[in-house]
Amino acid sequence: MTLPIHPTRRRALQLCLAGPAAMASAGSPAQPAGAPLQIVGPWEIGGLAPASSGYIFTRMQITETLMEAREDGAPLPGLAERWRVSADGLAWRFWLRPAARFHDGTPVTAAAVVRCLQAARMAPALLSVAPVKSVEAEGTGIVVIRLVSSHGSLPALLAHSSTMVLAPASYGPDGAVRAIVGTGPYRVASLAPPQQVEAVAFEGYDGAKPAIERVRYLTAGRPETRALMAEGGQADLAYGLDPASLVRLRKRGKVGIDTVMLPRTVILKVNAGLPALKDLRVRQALSLSIDRAGIAKALLRDPELAATQLFPPTLGTWHNLALAPLAHDPATAARLLSEAGWQRGADGLRDAAGRPLRLSLRTFPDRPELPLIATALQEQWRQAGIAVQVNIGNSGDIPLGHRDGSLQLGLAARNYATVPDPTGTLMQDFGAAGGDWGAMGWTSDALVEALAELTHGASSPERAAGLWAQVTAELQSNLPVVPIAWYRQQVAVGPRLAGVSLDPLERSYRLTAMRWRA
Repeated sequence: MTLPIHPTRRRALQLCLAGPAAMASAGSPAQPAGAPLQIVGPWEIGGLAPASSGYIFTRMQITETLMEAREDGAPLPGLAERWRVSADGLAWRFWLRPAARFHDGTPVTAAAVVRCLQAARMAPALLSVAPVKSVEAEGTGIVVIRLVSSHGSLPALLAHSSTMVLAPASYGPDGAVRAIVGTGPYRVASLAPPQQVEAVAFEGYDGAKPAIERVRYLTAGRPETRALMAEGGQADLAYGLDPASLVRLRKRGKVGIDTVMLPRTVILKVNAGLPALKDLRVRQALSLSIDRAGIAKALLRDPELAATQLFPPTLGTWHNLALAPLAHDPATAARLLSEAGWQRGADGLRDAAGRPLRLSLRTFPDRPELPLIATALQEQWRQAGIAVQVNIGNSGDIPLGHRDGSLQLGLAARNYATVPDPTGTLMQDFGAAGGDWGAMGWTSDALVEALAELTHGASSPERAAGLWAQVTAELQSNLPVVPIAWYRQQVAVGPRLAGVSLDPLERSYRLTAMRWRA
């Protein structure tokens, strides 16, 4: 059976398939009265399960979580208007907003919230890393979470999109999510995974009414297409722009460009379990061969993005000013490779006992800068005598390669504030078993113990500072992942939109703060 396609979606899909030339010829038509605020980005709606695509719905302010967060990660009220933790840190109580309603008009109850949190305790949702003993309803308006051991990062985990709260009507008889019935200031009007969701203002919201009535998110895979949609007046906000398009947009001046430094780093995930990469000297040589300043300037068009360590300045206490910065030093890289037994052969490649140093790197185009950086790395490593084959697939190839052991090198952009407190993400990435986007074939007992102590809650601010320094130093010296560049979110903003501000934690598009220009 063939399903009908909404005319607006059909036109967007035609433009995406036709490519940049068609977008350019589309011109800059005036927006019809009552047209929605159009957002275009590279992220597909991979399903309705909160752990897979919940971030789309929280960013669109369709769904809410118990907790929110300030830009620095400090906890703020969300669906829970207040909270309290017991003296031993083992019992947390969250009082729900009494006037909160689901989009189907039913009241938000503690029992409904408990159902969502119970589902979020299952992997791969981040709440699964917390030592939760039970989640219970206390009356209709209080949620109680009891822990096996103290976990100071619990509020941050409860701000993650995988814990978003849905109405009982969202679930089918089998317990799977069949619809998105949330509590936010916008409700779903139409949903066409994997490419589009449209939302309208929810009249029953217990907060301020949004100034913009309708919003729509559309997936467009090519960064050039997203830029041309913004330039052609067919997108009010365009995310995930490539450097060349940004230069063109700035030059032509038809749209504005808003930027914010994100807690995201372009990293090289290294399989340290391979015989060659198990040797720290080889991992150091890979790092020393990278011209980060050249990549940041030539490819990212922003010299400040050259990563001197894993965590960017936007992560505050995790950015360790005492660390010796990562350097570009081909001579030292050559010496380390020779010491590790990799001598240059007649073909210029490093060779050890008849085994050329050949590696395979996987990356993906969802972040348009990644294939460009991969090509630059390939050449820089070739000059060092290391042959690297670049394979551009999809983002799932890297975690798949981690799980089946086939990954050698992976290039990705990792968000270290997936939850407002990076500790949970670091436990995922650098725990004893490693992680899909973190360590592979490498572990450190001291690092795991330091992260565990931070997770439970350090005894004092001074102790926490010492643990942060220990974690960053361990990662810098052992290079289970190799930092390459920090990340700046750059968004094209159409001329009819006002009140735009970017969330450095990427939790929300902040639509309720926006308005149409007069």
